[in-house]
Amino acid sequence: MSAGSRLDRRLAALAAAERKALVPFITAGDPSCEATVPVLHALVQAGADIIELGVPFSDPMADGVVIQKSSERALVRGVNAPAIFAMVSEFRQRDADTPIVLMGYLNPIERRGWAWYAEHAAAAGVDALLIVDLPPEESASARAVLNAQGLQLISLLAPTTDDSRLALACAHAQGYLYYVSMAGVTGKDLAQSGDLTLRVGAIRAAAPVPVYVGFGIKDAASAKACAAYADGVIVGSALVSVLADSDTPEQAATAATAFLQPIRAALDGV
Repeated sequence: MSAGSRLDRRLAALAAAERKALVPFITAGDPSCEATVPVLHALVQAGADIIELGVPFSDPMADGVVIQKSSERALVRGVNAPAIFAMVSEFRQRDADTPIVLMGYLNPIERRGWAWYAEHAAAAGVDALLIVDLPPEESASARAVLNAQGLQLISLLAPTTDDSRLALACAHAQGYLYYVSMAGVTGKDLAQSGDLTLRVGAIRAAAPVPVYVGFGIKDAASAKACAAYADGVIVGSALVSVLADSDTPEQAATAATAFLQPIRAALDGV
C-alpha cells in the first residue's frame, strides 16, 4: 500500500508522537441511523485516532450479546451496504483525516460481490476492512481486490493462532494487527496476565505494523493496563452498550464523548 494512504499517514503520526492508539468501535445504524455520523464526529473530538465501524450482520459469531443486539437493531432499521457507505460519505464531508475501518463478516460482502463492495467503499471514504471470518489462507484474492481500490485488509490474531498463521499474518500485514485478547466473544472482561503481555510482545517483535488489542477493554483502567504492552487499544462492547440508551443523536454524541474522554486521558498518561 502507498505510504500516502490516510491510514498509513495516521499510523506514522502515532508512531512519531509515541502515542498509544485509541480505536473505538460502533455499529453502523445504532442507536439510530441519524446518530451514527454525529457519534463518529464526537468520538474524533474525544480523542479517537481510528474508528472501526461495524457492519450489521444477522449471525455475528465472534460478538457477544451487546454487539449482537446492536446488529439486530440496525438490521431492523434497514442498514445495509449502501446505507453504511452513505454514512461514511457524510462523515467525510467534515472529516477528511480520520481513518474508517469497516469491521464485519464475509456474507454481506459476498452477496454484493467483492469488486462492487470495494469500489463503493473506497468511493465513500472507507480506508480498510477487517473481516472476522476470512481465513488468512484465503485472503490473498480479497486483499488484491481491496488494494486495487486503495483499501487495506486488517488481520485478526488470537491466543489460538498458531505459528504458521502468525507468520502468514505478519507477512501480509497491512495497517495494524488486531489481537483478540482472549478466546471467545466480544464483551468479556480483559484477563490481565503475564502470558498476554509476552504474547503481544512477541507479536510486536515479529510484525511490521502496530499491534492493537481488543476484547474486554471497557474503561480507562483496563485501557491503560493494556496499553502498557500494546501499541493501541480497541474498545467496542462497552461503548455500544453506553450508546444503546440514547434517544436522540445529541444524546448519543454526548454519551460517546463522556465515555471516550477518560480513556484517551488514561492512554496519554502511559
